[in-house]
Amino acid sequence: MEQPFTHSGTRDPAPSPREQENAALARQAAAAGIVLLKNRGVLPLNPGAPVALFGAGAGRTVKGGTGSGDVNNRASVSIWQGLKEAGVPLTSEDWLADCEARYTRAREDWRAQVLAAAKQVDNPFDAYATRPFALPEGRTIRPQDLKGAKAALYVISRIAGEGKDRRLEPGDYYLSDAERADLQTLDESGLPVVLLLNAGGPVELAGLLDGMQHLDAILQLSQLGQQGGQAVADVLLGRAVPEGKLTATWARRYDDIPCARAFGSLNGDVSQDTYRDGVYVGYRYFDSFGVRPLFAFGFGLSYTTFALRAAGLDVQPGHLAVQVEVANTGARFAGREVAQVYLSAPQGELPRERRLAGFAKTRRLAPGETQTLTLEIPQKQLAAFHPEQNAWVVDAGLYGVWVGNSSDALRLCALLEVDAAVTMERTHPICPPQHPIGELGAAPGAQDREADQWRQKVEYDLPVYKFVPVAPAAPAPAAPLLAEGDLDSLVPLLYGNITAGASTLGSAGIRVPGSAGETSEALEASRQIPSLIMADGPAGLRLRQCYQADRATGEVYGAGVLGSLENGFLEAPPRHESADTYYQFCTAFPVGTALAQSWDPDLLAQVGRAVSREMDEFHVDLWLAPGMNIQRNPLCGRNFEYYSEDPLLTGTLAAAITAGVQESGRHGVTLKHFACNNQEDNRMAVDARVSERALREIYLRGFEIAVKAAAPAAVLSAYNCINGVHAANNRDLCTVVLRQEWGFAGLVMSDWNTTVPQDGSTPWRCAWAGNDVIMPGNPHDDADIRAALADGRLPETAARQSAARLIALASALRGG
Repeated sequence: MEQPFTHSGTRDPAPSPREQENAALARQAAAAGIVLLKNRGVLPLNPGAPVALFGAGAGRTVKGGTGSGDVNNRASVSIWQGLKEAGVPLTSEDWLADCEARYTRAREDWRAQVLAAAKQVDNPFDAYATRPFALPEGRTIRPQDLKGAKAALYVISRIAGEGKDRRLEPGDYYLSDAERADLQTLDESGLPVVLLLNAGGPVELAGLLDGMQHLDAILQLSQLGQQGGQAVADVLLGRAVPEGKLTATWARRYDDIPCARAFGSLNGDVSQDTYRDGVYVGYRYFDSFGVRPLFAFGFGLSYTTFALRAAGLDVQPGHLAVQVEVANTGARFAGREVAQVYLSAPQGELPRERRLAGFAKTRRLAPGETQTLTLEIPQKQLAAFHPEQNAWVVDAGLYGVWVGNSSDALRLCALLEVDAAVTMERTHPICPPQHPIGELGAAPGAQDREADQWRQKVEYDLPVYKFVPVAPAAPAPAAPLLAEGDLDSLVPLLYGNITAGASTLGSAGIRVPGSAGETSEALEASRQIPSLIMADGPAGLRLRQCYQADRATGEVYGAGVLGSLENGFLEAPPRHESADTYYQFCTAFPVGTALAQSWDPDLLAQVGRAVSREMDEFHVDLWLAPGMNIQRNPLCGRNFEYYSEDPLLTGTLAAAITAGVQESGRHGVTLKHFACNNQEDNRMAVDARVSERALREIYLRGFEIAVKAAAPAAVLSAYNCINGVHAANNRDLCTVVLRQEWGFAGLVMSDWNTTVPQDGSTPWRCAWAGNDVIMPGNPHDDADIRAALADGRLPETAARQSAARLIALASALRGG
């Protein structure tokens, strides 16, 4: 067993070489994820030309979301700071200074509100989560703020996070009255206006685009982490060329989204959400039902232009690859493009949709340069799940192969003909619905669009390839392990190190201050089974920035739940005499959505390796990331943590970052939240009512790709129910799907305190289901598990299997 450490972090507060190197990577990743949505020639800016900068997020740019997805990094660079560092003259310094003063007052008022509310609830985190800070609006823009400016930049920022969904209100999904007034003032000035969107998800812009005459450029930033302001300056000034692509569809109007008014609190019932949209999520709905989006999935402009053409198909039994030639047709800027391949399927007994089947990103292409990419298409992307057969099937018929650079800019380039249906995988029936779903049926005109493929074949002489799917060998189910020894001594392995006052925010760690929690240390002395240390979250490690330890005893002085939030702003820990201070400055990388907007698996693997380096430095074994839930609705409060509305993109990127983190063999990821964690309001009890087809094709598929491609160390079950059963108590998910069908051999843990609420998960049913460890551990978990073992509700083999999986992971990561 690896020798224990004394204290995490360093006593030297100066930036370390690791910190500086990871900051440079964070800046690179941030620039790669910025999406250019519109540009009428105003960008890139002339570096020496004065500009006016406005918006609540100009000086206080939002680096990421709140809750467990936050990172307590050393400092963050705002857009204001990034432009000043780049030498850009700003005409609106007085406006920005006034806005900063308003921000300071608003933060003080907000802190007082949270602290007062925390005294009225059992869990202080609830007081924080239900009162997200709202950036104050600035004063009215005056003519002197614009004097001498050649362009006006306006930052729209939004804050969202764990525990509460976004609201369909002005100042959140909609623009506020003040934002509209500011933008009208800027439009009337006649200056070219550049809109910078600093939000974890969409903000409705359709009316703005229709009404403004001088809105010349829009950049979707998302939330770019600690170096975001520098990355924005890089892109605005042309030092970096935009290369990001949207990973979710932006609707013109919220009501264009399927089942829009049934989401969360909008229908007055947060106890359940019926997934009537079925497989028609995001672009699959917009494309199938002919609804025009504002900005399509996969869309993103550059400072240069590209031409894409299908250069050939390699079609063999069981193998399909598409060659796409990409040429930089611009004259000035080098840049990168993402080639995307989609497949349309024959309409049969199941309604089918066009779906992303593969993607690849070019290297940096100089003007006039060409690169041919080979996009491997997984056979399963042709298949649909047939519930009545308990099988994935590639149906007989004609499949269209579409090439382009967004879901609404595609060209049919070839047809695949499958002569006979092929069953690719046999499955088990899982998660039966307990209530009617009433899913959307086939899109109107679906048969006509299929017939149009034949018309295009004749008109354009499209090639037709015979494709013969080949069923792959099924993954071997994970071999069951049984922990040896006295059963009574193994029970503590089924829950984490119990910490008084732990909250649903992961901050229950003891050995590494601010870490999310630890597995049990009960058998460290007797059997050398080490306790594993875990840290949130998808944008980097969330630890306390600094802590103190008694110089004589080494005892660490703790901080409450509120002290672990917002870099200690809400509740600063007291300073102690005769104590040493240790520093744990972690890197705040771009949030999951921003990373995914790069469409660059190599970049995500690089970020994963950087996170692993920090895990090594701070003695963290498991990273509670990546977040892999599907961005089903733009109001989900945690969408910023998640990658995409598409499962292939999600799974591919999650596999890449997993590979990076786990490359050394000393650290592991924890894919989360398994599954259907698509609503934050009432998140610990909401029932996701979903068909098995939609569950498998949309909400489990990304997890499946990552599990099979990258063998993650762990998976974290969601809080919510799926068709009436809590995810942590759901044997269909934790055992049947993960282990028996996908061959997952790692650890399954619960989300934090899932067993605490009256209507939460049942402790003994966690082990019974294959959810091996309850985190962070509560006293009643032990009593409940022991009672179930005593009366036979929990078989001894189930408890020993869960304990064995934890022992195996501890041995793999720490030795022993």
